Amino acid sequence: MKRANQLQPLSRQHHLGLNLSRHAKECTDEPAEIAKHWHYLMAYIKDMQAHFNIEDTLIAHVLEPYRASHTEVASVLETLDAQHKQLYKLMDETEHSQKSINKEVTAAQVQALGTLLYDLIRFEERELYPAVEKHLTEAELNAIYEASPDSIKRTDELR
Repeated sequence: MKRANQLQPLSRQHHLGLNLSRHAKECTDEPAEIAKHWHYLMAYIKDMQAHFNIEDTLIAHVLEPYRASHTEVASVLETLDAQHKQLYKLMDETEHSQKSINKEVTAAQVQALGTLLYDLIRFEERELYPAVEKHLTEAELNAIYEASPDSIKRTDELR
């Protein structure tokens, strides 16, 4: 799928997330497998904080004026907000139960986080980013690119 140049760094980040989450969805009840998948998912999500911030603030902010006049934008914004909240809630609940009860993460929790992350990335690639490409100006797209961390940009992009 061809993506606007300015969104390509964010889309590239999704590739690893799809791979990690797809494998996590198939996590077995083996303690070593659970620990491995949980570690990979948490490290990925931690690395994605700037990415989530761009989506929650910059992208949501520039799409907001279209909410009232475009039902697909309203739906995309509501879904984005709900999925990000659900992701953070699941992570917080799992980490809280680990700390307060000294309970190990279960395969079901790994699978749930993997499924949620997989669905979130698919939604962003199939619905959020197309809405962004449709409604945002070149300057707004450039602002998203500029806000993207340098670590996910390619030196040959020269945008």
